[in-house]
Order: sequence, then C-alpha cells, then structure tokens
Amino acid sequence: MAKLKNINGRFVESDYENALISFLEREGWQYLFGKAVSRASGREVLYMDDLFQFLKDNHKNVKVEELQRIADNVRLVGADTDFATLHKVYNWMINGVPAVDKDGLPTTVSLIDFGCLDGSQKENRNIFRVVNQFMVEYVNNGVVKDRRPDVLLYVNGLPVCVMELKNPADANATIADAWEQIYSRYWRDIPGLLHYCPMACISDGVKTRLGTVRTPYEHFYAWRRVENGDKVGTMPFDELETMVKGVYRPERFLEVFRDYVYFQDDNFDSDEKEIICRYPQFFATRLLKDSVIKSVKTKSGKGGTYFGATGCGKTYTMAFLARQLSLRCAAEIGSPTILMIVDREDLQKQGARLFTKSTEFLGLGEVSVVPSRKKLRDELGVRNSGGFFICTIQKFCDRKDDPIGLINGRGNIICFSDEAHRTQIEGSKRILFSEDADANMRAMISKPYAKVLREALPNATFVALREHPLPKPIRPLATR
Repeated sequence: MAKLKNINGRFVESDYENALISFLEREGWQYLFGKAVSRASGREVLYMDDLFQFLKDNHKNVKVEELQRIADNVRLVGADTDFATLHKVYNWMINGVPAVDKDGLPTTVSLIDFGCLDGSQKENRNIFRVVNQFMVEYVNNGVVKDRRPDVLLYVNGLPVCVMELKNPADANATIADAWEQIYSRYWRDIPGLLHYCPMACISDGVKTRLGTVRTPYEHFYAWRRVENGDKVGTMPFDELETMVKGVYRPERFLEVFRDYVYFQDDNFDSDEKEIICRYPQFFATRLLKDSVIKSVKTKSGKGGTYFGATGCGKTYTMAFLARQLSLRCAAEIGSPTILMIVDREDLQKQGARLFTKSTEFLGLGEVSVVPSRKKLRDELGVRNSGGFFICTIQKFCDRKDDPIGLINGRGNIICFSDEAHRTQIEGSKRILFSEDADANMRAMISKPYAKVLREALPNATFVALREHPLPKPIRPLATR
C-alpha cells in the first residue's frame, strides 16, 4: 500500500487514505479493495464469504444448514428502528446468536471470537479486513445513487467501524464535515451499513477522533496514548498513528469493542444512547480492576483511587469497571455485589439515571437505589453475589442512639465511593444532608463515616472516585 505523498507541499485525500490503510495493515488488518468484495447486490453490506467461512471454521458442532440460517438472519436483520437494529446486531456480535447443535441441543454461535482476550485460546481466530472504495447503493427520488465511505473495518465479514477522512491540505474540509457525513448523510441514505457499525472514526490528518455512529460531534475524542504512561505526541499525524495502535490493534480493538461500547437496556432504545470510552476511562478501568482483584485476594480493602478532571465522565468509568468486575473477573473474585456510595442526592439521582438503565451492560442483575439503612442490610443479606445498589453516605451516619454495627461481612462486596470522601475526613461531623436524621440529630454523630463504613462492611473493597479541575494530565489511579 502506498505511503502518504507530499507533492509540492500538498497532500491529497487518497494519499491520506492510503497512509491510514498502511498503518492498519502494519497492525494486522488485511487490505481488500471494495470492488473485490463479492455480494449479491450493490445494497449488500456484509462480506458473506468471510462470515460463512468464520462460522464453519469455529462451529464444527453445528450443521452447515443451521449456520447458513444464522448468516441469512444477520444479513436480513431489520424491521426495528435503525438504532434498535444497531443495538440488536451489536448484542449478537458480543453475546452470540442462539442456535442448535448437531444433536438438536441449544447452543450459541459466536459472530466474533473473543477467546484470545481471556486466555482460553492463544490465537486470534477472527478475520480482520480494512476495505476502501466500497460503494453502497440507495434510491433517491427513484434514482439509484451510491455512497462510498472512505474506509471500513470488517471483522468476520461484518462492517464494525466506519472511518471518514478529510483532505489534510484542504483548509475548508474539517473533521466536523467527516462527522456530518456519517451522522446525517449515511444514516439518511445507507442505514443498512450502519446497522453493523457501532464505532466511528473521523480524521483530517492533524486531528483524529473516536466515537460511535450516534455520538454527537462534541463527544468525539482523541485517543492520545497507546499504553498508559506514554507521552502525548505533538507531531503531525501522531494522533492518527496513536489511534490505530491504541484502538485498532486487533486484540485491543476486540477489548474496546466488547466491553467499552455502552448501550442502555434495549427497552430504552428510543433514547438512542450509544457511548464509547475515552482513553483515560479505558486505562483507569484496567488499573482499578487489577487493584480490586489484588485487594480481594489480600483482603486489604484498598481498591485504589481514581482522580479525574471535571467532566471526565467518572460515572461511565464506574459503569465500565462494574462490567469488568462482573463479567471478566469470575476466576479471581467470583460474582461481586457493587455498592455505589455518594454524598449528595443529585449524585444519587445522576447515578440512578445511568445504572438503573444498564442492567444488560453491567451483568449484575438487580440495580436499584437503596432508600434506607434497613433496606441496604436486607438487600446485602438475601444474596451471596450480584446486585448493584446506590445509596448515600448518610446511611452510615452512626448516631449514639442508633449505632449501625455490622451490615454484612462478605468479602465480595465492592464499594464505589463517588465523591463521598468529602464527608469521610477523620473527626468531621459535617452532614451535607441526611434523610435518616432530622435537624436536631445532625450534631449527634458518634464516629466519622470512614470508620463506620469499615466497621459495617469489614471485608469489602473500597474504590474512591474523585473529580476536580487540573492544569495538566492526571494519573488515572493512585492506590491508597
């Protein structure tokens, strides 16, 4: 694949497209010219040869006829709204499709294999292709036209990411124009393609941003580090190469694609909310996960502290972390119960707005706000695992006339402290509000909250998340 050319100080968009493809090839994506993709018509968007080959190679316990039925169902998906269809297909790609094996027993057929991420297999069995010049037909006022996304990334014949580029030398062509192309024109003209594309990338050479096909422009962000601790590059095209290595390296791509693309529960699809992590959230989640595992094993109770700048999206960081602890750490910590502790009602409401709509994403079962201390004790007592509960730190207000004592002694309780450190200063008797005590009782605290928490949940692991303005890049995790 040709390198980026500089002709009399000018770049052209096709050269930039070739440079991106070269970067992706270097990371392990196989190049395929769009016109070489065999398909039944110009409106088809799947590469059925790859899809069926992957299914046959990886599901030898399923009859070919059943695999063909599944492939056809994926190809013909529709009937819902465009966003609901996108959500449905994404769930198929992450969780697999129900099927029957050769013995007539229920099984699950995967469309993408994630086994290389959890160590269950050494090799990556997926087929990764980078495709350009792929034209998708549509009809406008009875006239057949076509749209041609700049670059598409295919995994096992499924177009999972659309990449739109603008000429680096054209001062009038911006990444905002690239976003507009995806968000407006492609959804209007070729939604059948975007039904399979949860991820989107826009670039003009200098700026390269990651988002989803439903992400507003202002929420597309750069991926500034390949690994945590790397320095941020400042040279032209650094953002592009860092994005490719940091997100699109095949195994990294599978990790981001599986666990860091957020959809609300499907009954809230009318809200059309799809979010992909930013790089600080990704690295913080990884570090916190490892810290929590270590804490549970050593029984230290210290899960670490996340420091994020104001507006860093720490609520979503908690969601990504909860998913990791719930679904990816069974061998180390089993199935945890997560308790989110906040110090203000507005934070409790903010958390409830996200987490009560995220039962599918979290994989913990019940998600609810705990209205009282008794309810908290009951909820933790009736289960040995699972559940995501939100409560205020004031539930742990230990009054002389109403001591808390032990609430639960399980070691698989993980407490997310969302800004609750502000009421945990040793010796402090400050209460920002209290639903458990009237005004005359607010001065009757016998112990600081931090001490009461440890006594009430003696074997829990605590993770603190703090948000404040900072003038320079932050360390995502500091263990305490």
